[in-house]
Amino acid sequence: MSWLLVLAAYLLGAIPTSYLVARTRGIDLRKQGSGNLGATNAFRVLGWKAATPIFVVDIAKGFLPAFLFTQWDGAAGPGWALAYGAAAIAGHVFSPYVGFRGGKGVATGAGVFLALAPAAAGLGLLVWIGLVAVTGYVSLASIAAALALPIVIAVTDGITPLFWLAAAVAAFVVFAHRANIGRLLRGQEHRFGRHARAAP
Repeated sequence: MSWLLVLAAYLLGAIPTSYLVARTRGIDLRKQGSGNLGATNAFRVLGWKAATPIFVVDIAKGFLPAFLFTQWDGAAGPGWALAYGAAAIAGHVFSPYVGFRGGKGVATGAGVFLALAPAAAGLGLLVWIGLVAVTGYVSLASIAAALALPIVIAVTDGITPLFWLAAAVAAFVVFAHRANIGRLLRGQEHRFGRHARAAP
């Protein structure tokens, strides 16, 4: 039963929310903006009215498996919640519905940790909101929020399996944003409310 729920978590996480919303407008989001199928690229291409529900659904794709599936697996053990959450994130990043493409796992990961470590997730959200408000860089805010999660979990709960999941997610988020980091260093990263400096 638990392995079937892991598969279900993966397939749920893999639902390409931004791709589906964009297709209703005749847009293939893989060919627009950054080509990423996350909520941030949807915001850039479709605007905030379309991106907001995408963001909410992507969070739910992580929250629901991590929170609900543990109530359906016959008390298989707390470690399975981590497996369900990890599977949902993997599905979002590598969606079989769209050629194993997807987003960078930030919103879906936030949903997972909202279910498993709500205090740490809340602090990460505050970091994200604060940095977006001050700098306008969503990529920088996403990286900082992801890095904050394992630190907070280590301080509050110690080095647990949840810490290692948070550390793995943070490492992936940094890796997935490597192109953004390069643009940030060059001053060419997209900045909400402002235009990035043109490349020389």
